[in-house]
Amino acid sequence: MARYTGPVCRLCRREGTKLYLKGERCYTAKCSYDRRGYAPGQHGRARQRFSEYRLQLREKQKVKRLYGVMERPFRNNFKAADRMRGVTGENLLQLLERRLDNAIYRCGWARSRNEARQVVRHGHVQVNGRKVDIPSFTVRAGDQLEIVAGSKNMEIVKEATEFQESLGLLAPWMDIDIKTAKAEVKRLPEREDITMPIDEYLIVELYSK
Repeated sequence: MARYTGPVCRLCRREGTKLYLKGERCYTAKCSYDRRGYAPGQHGRARQRFSEYRLQLREKQKVKRLYGVMERPFRNNFKAADRMRGVTGENLLQLLERRLDNAIYRCGWARSRNEARQVVRHGHVQVNGRKVDIPSFTVRAGDQLEIVAGSKNMEIVKEATEFQESLGLLAPWMDIDIKTAKAEVKRLPEREDITMPIDEYLIVELYSK
């Protein structure tokens, strides 16, 4: 399964915004984007040329990197969103929000989506009573998510829950029981639930060419 394994702080610098890929570190003075808020590389401080295509490409790359999705599955999500009823851009963001790794992050059981992906891949998550280790698994309304019994006392889960709760980052579209490490998808995520500055219309324009 393909995934990005390089330094993630340079991704925030490349996109010109915080993507919160390192969890707690992104909220401290150690954040690389706060210290060096320009693009990486020897030409990072050079004046950038802005074109319509560049804006569209950068927006697509930003969303891909935010959710940790590679090009092919991202394009497949766009095709699926285009077939759905409603606004394509909003459908795309909804599908990305419904990924299991993102749902685990939004439940507060991981401090970043990368960490949530690891929790899922290592078999610490159950969906409707069955163990699921596929990060791209799509959750549905009514699904019951849970950290397996033997993993509820892991320090990584406890620390992540305290951190996420203190910042108010838990998903409003899920009913989360912090004490028992259980959650229910009470409804599908809506556009208002995504607080990151994303202009999904640029992505639609890029793929519609």
